[in-house]
Amino acid sequence: MTNGRKLLDNVLYRESLSRIACLQLPWTLLQGKKILVAGSTGLIGSFLIDVLMFVQKEFGINFTVFAMGRNIDVLKQRFDIYMQDEHFKYFAQDITKCCPAAVENIAIDYIFQLASNTHPVAYSTEPINTIMTSILGTNNLLDFAIRHQTQRFVFASSVEIYGENRGDTEKFSEEYSGYINCNTLRACYPEGKRAGEALCQAYYSEKKIDIVIPRFCRIYGETMQMSDTKALSQFIKNAVSKENIVLKSDGNQFYSYLHVSDAVSALLYIFFFGKKGEAYNISDEESDITLKDLAKMLARLTETEVIYDIPSLTEKKGYSTATKALLDSSKLKELGWKAMYDIQTGIEQTLRILEFLK
Repeated sequence: MTNGRKLLDNVLYRESLSRIACLQLPWTLLQGKKILVAGSTGLIGSFLIDVLMFVQKEFGINFTVFAMGRNIDVLKQRFDIYMQDEHFKYFAQDITKCCPAAVENIAIDYIFQLASNTHPVAYSTEPINTIMTSILGTNNLLDFAIRHQTQRFVFASSVEIYGENRGDTEKFSEEYSGYINCNTLRACYPEGKRAGEALCQAYYSEKKIDIVIPRFCRIYGETMQMSDTKALSQFIKNAVSKENIVLKSDGNQFYSYLHVSDAVSALLYIFFFGKKGEAYNISDEESDITLKDLAKMLARLTETEVIYDIPSLTEKKGYSTATKALLDSSKLKELGWKAMYDIQTGIEQTLRILEFLK
């Protein structure tokens, strides 16, 4: 896990936080609020918290961020820089076990449910935890939200809920529903996200809870965990180490990708402006690319080579079988959002910051 203090020492990283803080977002609405972030040490959650803490410091808007994760040591390492800040609290909790007892007596205004296993090896080695985090964990947080009259609940979903492109569309709109073989180990992730979304809709209808659902494409960036086994994450780790880029397929998979800073700015647009009960795709066409071209780009930037290898059985079990998964983000862009990075500038930024952190 990256040391948060060292990450925030990086000029490029701070500039990314500043750019988001300077967006035309109604930050003052957060004054006096209490915000719970589940999955706080993950790729998206940790960047979101850095943005929120940056906004507090730069604009003098006082609110409290509650960071929740499964591992107390990881929480301390990632957020060491905030440990003495009265507006930051942290606690360890596995949301599949019970509601977050540490904040049971605190009126939480906003909840970001970002907790999830999001990489192939975890799908094949921890399938029960993967699906239950999206279903039971989300249920626990929704019940908590009802008891505390939480004002808005954000459930992080995924491009994976669309399954396989059946050849009847170029890009997935929010209404599309593709094919998923639910009778497989790999289904623990997409079916978990589908069930999580359905659960949110049930609470929205029956309990009148205000929910919004961001559907992320494949996200990358400098807050990635070194244990991440997604193909692009492996490419990036190899590139930072100046090792050859290892491609464990033919590389023809055509996906939407997005840098983490753009993912978080989109998340915030949905949080502030999204219509309750609605889902929004998060992607940008300037970052749609094949896996093969991604590998070549990283090899070119680091003067290495692309080599081909056979995935292990464990890896293969966790791989997506989707060959084309592009998101239509026009609904999101109607809220006023636009990306700041195309795929190359995002990759270059990621490499430069991770090289700094070595």
